Amino acid sequence: MPDQDETLLLHLNEAIATMRDKDSLFKVVTTKLRLIFPFDLIGINVFDADLKMKRLFLRDYYGVDEAPPPQPGMDQFTPIAGSPLEKLVADPRVQQFTPAEYLANYPNYAPFNKFQKLGISHLTAVPLHISGRLTGMMTLASRRTPHLTPADVKLLEKIGSLIAVAVANTLAFEEVARREQERTLQLNITNALLSIKQREPLFRAVAEALSQVVRFDYFGIRVQRAGREEPFEGFAEFARTGEGPDAQLQALDPNRQYGLNQLDTSTMYHQLNSLLQTPGLYAADDFRAQAQRFPLLRRVYEEYGTRAMLIVPIWQRADGVAVLILASPNPDAFRPEDLATVLALAPQIALALDNLFAFEQIEELKARVEQERTYLVDEINTSARFGADSGAFVGNGPALQLVQRRIGLVAPTDTTVLISGETGTGKELVARELHNASPRHGRALIKLNCAALPAQLIESELFGHEKGAFTGAVERRIGKFELANGGSIFLDEIGELPLDLQAKLLRVLQEREFERLGGTKVLHSDARVIAATNRVLADEVAAGRFRADLYYRLNVFPIELAPLRERREDIEPLMRHFIQRLSKRLGKPVRQVRPADLAALQAYSWPGNIRELEHVLEQAIIVSQGPFLEFAGFAAAPVVLGAAPAGSGFAPLKTLKEQERDHILAALQRTGGRVSGANGAALLLDINPKTLEARMKKLGIRRTVGVEA
Repeated sequence: MPDQDETLLLHLNEAIATMRDKDSLFKVVTTKLRLIFPFDLIGINVFDADLKMKRLFLRDYYGVDEAPPPQPGMDQFTPIAGSPLEKLVADPRVQQFTPAEYLANYPNYAPFNKFQKLGISHLTAVPLHISGRLTGMMTLASRRTPHLTPADVKLLEKIGSLIAVAVANTLAFEEVARREQERTLQLNITNALLSIKQREPLFRAVAEALSQVVRFDYFGIRVQRAGREEPFEGFAEFARTGEGPDAQLQALDPNRQYGLNQLDTSTMYHQLNSLLQTPGLYAADDFRAQAQRFPLLRRVYEEYGTRAMLIVPIWQRADGVAVLILASPNPDAFRPEDLATVLALAPQIALALDNLFAFEQIEELKARVEQERTYLVDEINTSARFGADSGAFVGNGPALQLVQRRIGLVAPTDTTVLISGETGTGKELVARELHNASPRHGRALIKLNCAALPAQLIESELFGHEKGAFTGAVERRIGKFELANGGSIFLDEIGELPLDLQAKLLRVLQEREFERLGGTKVLHSDARVIAATNRVLADEVAAGRFRADLYYRLNVFPIELAPLRERREDIEPLMRHFIQRLSKRLGKPVRQVRPADLAALQAYSWPGNIRELEHVLEQAIIVSQGPFLEFAGFAAAPVVLGAAPAGSGFAPLKTLKEQERDHILAALQRTGGRVSGANGAALLLDINPKTLEARMKKLGIRRTVGVEA
């Protein structure tokens, strides 16, 4: 059964590669598996990295009228120790045994108590390995005893590896979905709990509510964000004015510097970093000791009369740290109970912070995610359409070898590349190859055709725009350079870029910074630029249509693609490549090319280059009926097969009707005017005689050869 085994593995591999839904995936897996190994129950357990815990990942019964319901918590991690699985983990190989043998030391193991009632007589255990690491165990239970041959064992081992990958992929997608659900839940809870959306009113309300149970004279939230120069930036700060219970909280400038410059304040907060990351209550002598240790506390001790401080970190994570500080001139203002109260409020305050950060970024992130999704979908579709099947790198001529060598040299760098060549030579495909072979291949390749948009829209596409930047700008839009940050941007037809935008593009190339239309914030983009043109940019510079400084900045590493007429040695392999691919796609048999037609194809000048060759072959595959490809019967035929006038590269074009008429007349001439029969024109043209007669009537062709209506 080698062929059947290979087919099974192929189906399983295909299912794993194409399906992401757990239920659909394992329905296919178990269905295919049962064709080779009949079983009545399948169970898959996954293990943690230390092989200490297990989790039931899948359990399905087949042909069982009363399958036991899942036990509560079965899909949660539980210890392997004390369960029958510890025996399999200790000896992870394909094993067969009876339930009695398997459960000999675990008579009360609940999930298997139903085996006797179900008539299960045999168990087969298959370890799940990924790169030699045990990740889980699959158990197949059946009412009949399977007799496994050594080949069956090897096949089960291979299947186990495939299913291990499927389980790992599914778990990864479940984790992504779980995290997404968590983020969505957090945002929903935040919107439900916190109705105030502005920073100052929100935290004034928080401070007012807190002041009802904790007496303080200063309330401050300071945030340290990853990647910012300031160790802690002021986020929201209030101080009580006046004395007595009616004293109001007044908002302070959160970025005030205590009479110090920015550098001194930053240094002082940096020194205070360790203290701000641990909950603490400092009062009287304790606070005085901390003031002697930290210059910033010494300053508030001396200038503001602070004698007590309560510090509660709100959150500490990769994207930064947030801390709440309460202070008072009264050394007895805070009690340990107050610290516990504020600690209990920390999760709500953290939600409020996250809520505000989300409102500041949600529109930008929403636009970015949507555009990234659009581009990634386009990237997947384009990759499928323009991969190795494109023909751009088919052939072995010197011109193509030179291009491949230059791609190999420049791809690992961040150098700007200018790809030049006539239409249809494969400039976009070279750009894609450059990106895929670069260290940036994990990020998207963002594309913009500078000739495909009106001049007034190109700037918005390149750099984005703010809401209201111009008529119709109803929301903020992320530009291509911002989206390509960390990846590559491909600017096709760069020679069509208007002069006023050429200066802005030059700034991005030199400074890697830009502003959105209607915005004032300077944005940065670490995008590798790949440009392409079918113009001679040096001539455009000389004519004043292209900036010389931009040309030299783009032309750091040029790659020139030769036209197909200079790669005639590649025409035959390209032709074979396209015939195979297009015939398969169009559902047509692979037909041969006559030597004369091949010579004509190689002699033609191909103004449309590889793209034109592909289209000509596609038309020929569609219309051909006999054993050979026919390059007549469509408008391109005279161009492909006709002899071009000297020095021109183009032959006079006939209409489709004229070409079809000539072709039928030639066939009738060859058959002596006979339409049907063994020696008729219909057989020669591989067409039904009635159809041929109808075409002759429509084209005004009489049965008498050479006499036209």
